[in-house]
Amino acid sequence: MKKASLVGAFFVSAIWLTTAEAFCPVPKGLIPATVQRVVDGDTLRLKDGRSVRMIGLNAPELAAKGRSAEPFAVAARQRLQQLVTQSGGRVGLLPGRERRDRYGRTLAHVYGANGINFEARLIAEGLAYQIALAPNVALVACQQSAEKHARRAGLGLWRRSPVLKAEQIRGSGFVVLEGRVSKVQRNRGGVWITLRGAVVLRIAPNVLERFDRRWLKGLSGQRIEARGWVVERSRREGSTSGGARWMLSVTDTSMVRRL
Repeated sequence: MKKASLVGAFFVSAIWLTTAEAFCPVPKGLIPATVQRVVDGDTLRLKDGRSVRMIGLNAPELAAKGRSAEPFAVAARQRLQQLVTQSGGRVGLLPGRERRDRYGRTLAHVYGANGINFEARLIAEGLAYQIALAPNVALVACQQSAEKHARRAGLGLWRRSPVLKAEQIRGSGFVVLEGRVSKVQRNRGGVWITLRGAVVLRIAPNVLERFDRRWLKGLSGQRIEARGWVVERSRREGSTSGGARWMLSVTDTSMVRRL
């Protein structure tokens, strides 16, 4: 392939992970599919018409509607295209427990003909963030290991720390943020973890069983890192949990860690 000029020398040190650094080994029972095109760094269009949103990662957004592309968005799409091409356009799908997202896309882990897990490879090369959205959390551990590799090596998105302080949040979208917990409270809306600044993490009642109650209580006063999609709240919503302007919904323990 003559894509070196497109993908860049950035990949040279990252593409060839050693056997000991292989992530998310290929499972049995994959469903074969053929890729028509790569939409972006985390979405594929299949020849049968389905769109597949890969599970467990979030790639930077491409340019759209007057918005500039985020850093490494083009590189992520090019790398995914390279992986698809190396696999001859044929992939194996491992569907999630939740089969579709709100946009009607198929949710699945994607493997190449050579057994490479596409999500883990992109994460390990610093071209996407690891993210866990319950109930599709079967490969969280190996995907976290992939991201640790990228962070330690300072690859791609981790070349400069993308982690924002809670008070630096200025708009909706995916973020990795850090802050000190000022309060943990529970009400009918779930558990609310307020960070000093303007962000509150919400754990909804339907996923609360995934979290250890004592661990949650012990977060008060601790510095934590969290990730996910922040949204702006209405004044009415803010009044229920300290008036924080921004909210980030948490569905799995891997989305929050103590620092």
